[in-house]
Amino acid sequence: MTAPPRSQSPDWGNEEEVDALVSLGEALIIAILERAPMETIKNMVADGAPLWFQDEEGTSALHAAAYVENAKLMTYLIEEGAIWNSVDNLHNTAGDIALSFNNETCYNIVRDAGIRSDYVLATAELILSLLSSRSPPADSSLSLVLKATDTTAASSSETFLTSHLSFTKDEYGQEICLVKVSDNEEVGVMMGWERGIMQETVHKLCSGHENFVDGLKILNVGFGLGIIDTMFQSLPTPPSLHVIIEPHPDVLQRMRELGWFDKPGVKVLEGKWQDFIESDALLGAGGFDVVYTDTFSEDYKDLREFFGHVPDLLLGPESRFGFFNGLGATNATFYDVYTQVSELHLSDVGIDVEWSDVDVVEADGDRWGQTREYFTQRFYRLPVGRMRVSS
Repeated sequence: MTAPPRSQSPDWGNEEEVDALVSLGEALIIAILERAPMETIKNMVADGAPLWFQDEEGTSALHAAAYVENAKLMTYLIEEGAIWNSVDNLHNTAGDIALSFNNETCYNIVRDAGIRSDYVLATAELILSLLSSRSPPADSSLSLVLKATDTTAASSSETFLTSHLSFTKDEYGQEICLVKVSDNEEVGVMMGWERGIMQETVHKLCSGHENFVDGLKILNVGFGLGIIDTMFQSLPTPPSLHVIIEPHPDVLQRMRELGWFDKPGVKVLEGKWQDFIESDALLGAGGFDVVYTDTFSEDYKDLREFFGHVPDLLLGPESRFGFFNGLGATNATFYDVYTQVSELHLSDVGIDVEWSDVDVVEADGDRWGQTREYFTQRFYRLPVGRMRVSS
């Protein structure tokens, strides 16, 4: 059983109330799976059956409606407050269930609910708040289980920037950056499997650009392993200006060791992009031909804030913008929603996006299974944005 929205929170100290809600929730799920009439379902909801309830398998009323492929019922449940991105014990949303049946209509109902939410992390933040303030003791039989739905970012930018990073290679020889999360554990946060994505990104951002022959003016936010910056430097004509923003001290130290601070045309800004976004260090460049951002530990709120600055960073209509599209990529529905929402928000600031698919599984073979699971989709949706030209 997962936590309810705040307005529907039961008194966790009153086990009779909780038992009643559990019974109503279970009965609602069973009724949906047994294809009870719509009127019966509506009456059960009106009588207090909780739409946030999930049974021992993690199945919610919305999951059940997806199993029976009832699009009308799914629409009704979402309108009544069903949580579009709740996951079952296999980490599937109702949208994933619809996909398994190849039911595009039911899938789009869930996806569009996520898009309409505008800021897709709101539900997760609410649940975290509820768990900290409303949940029963950990040893209680009523203890809640928070199911992981998105492991694409660290807990916070501040935590990440004070963590220790180490750089090495895994058993397959791919580059990997590890972050220490405890005395006995390190996890990979940047990995060489992204190389194919970065190669295609550089091709899409740079090829055919009108300033390509003269050397592009490039801004990259987030050096990481240096994969994409090395590719920018390896263009037939190196960038005439290559600005790199990087905040992590361990990454900056590695950049010094590798000679990045001494490369011709390269300018390294030490700090967060927020520290420089309205400074002469960026605006004094007069605009960039290519802008790319890939920051670890920031969430969609931060990315959307960056979107708002992109028009001021681009040199003109031919300039191109890209970002690492990895948020929500541990779940097909979440990934689709993040992709659609980012397109809408970029459109709001006058940036039109073209998408192309990169098959990351086929490109990396067995190495894929060794990566940290912050991206589990077969296809990476690669974005390239351009300023909209007024007609």
